[in-house]
Amino acid sequence: MSGYALDVETAKDRLQEELSRARRALSVVLEDTSAKIGFAIIMAFVFVGLFGPYLAPHHPIEHTMRSGGSMMRLESPTAKAPLGTTSFGKDVLSQFLAGARPTLIVGLFGGIGTGVLGFLVGLTSGYFGGRVDEALMRLTDLTFALPFLPMALVILSFVSPNIWLITAVLVVFLWKMPARVIRSEVMTVKERTFVKSARARGAGHMRTMFLHVAPNVLGIGFLYTAYAFGWSIVAGASLAFLGFGDPTMTSWGRMLEQVFRAGAMRVAWWWVLPPAIGIAAVTTAVFLVGRAFEELVNPDLQTEQE
Repeated sequence: MSGYALDVETAKDRLQEELSRARRALSVVLEDTSAKIGFAIIMAFVFVGLFGPYLAPHHPIEHTMRSGGSMMRLESPTAKAPLGTTSFGKDVLSQFLAGARPTLIVGLFGGIGTGVLGFLVGLTSGYFGGRVDEALMRLTDLTFALPFLPMALVILSFVSPNIWLITAVLVVFLWKMPARVIRSEVMTVKERTFVKSARARGAGHMRTMFLHVAPNVLGIGFLYTAYAFGWSIVAGASLAFLGFGDPTMTSWGRMLEQVFRAGAMRVAWWWVLPPAIGIAAVTTAVFLVGRAFEELVNPDLQTEQE
């Protein structure tokens, strides 16, 4: 059997082990009541994000609500418009349901991108050390030194913002925290006996790094990917509120920007609360699930609470 085939089989075995470990971890996490609530909220958000545009009773932009031939401007909730209308007579419920999908896209891909990039940088930096570690950590320090919002606004000022570009900007600025944490964990793991034994048996750097070191820090990587999901939603909503969101899509952040521009923040509570509560609920849910998972991957937290 060739060395390549052996590597593929080993990788498959490790993948099965990690999937089995992930299922066990999920079952343990969901024993926590707060995590159950958070997980239910996240699943509801994902459902609305996937099917919201199809559930919306009206088109969020093109349709104008009318009553008796006149436009329903800033109307409070009624049977015809359960969440009221905007200053332009648009149905708030339809905008809320349709706006969940762009918010989900930014959170999902921003979180995954942040987690993967931070994991790879931290893994590489911690494993190789020396000049590689020095170069990557100086780059990380530079990212920490650059303020997110001002830099993101500068970048988006010179281009036409779209949802994928905004997601890429978020990843560029949010990967630093996972990278630092993963690096610290890797530096500890690589000194363990089984890693040194693998190197002594002739395992290459890539094999050792991805098959022996990476699985032992994967839990931390998943944790910070989950946190990055919440960070990305808040950061994306902040950019949209400042007028740098995707102008072709209705998102929860853009809804808040529109109500602010209309000068109705203190008047049209039915227009403000749905997107605001949606963002707050999802980010809180991510924290609740992440906190329970963090106790699993970091036993010291359990000791402190006991």
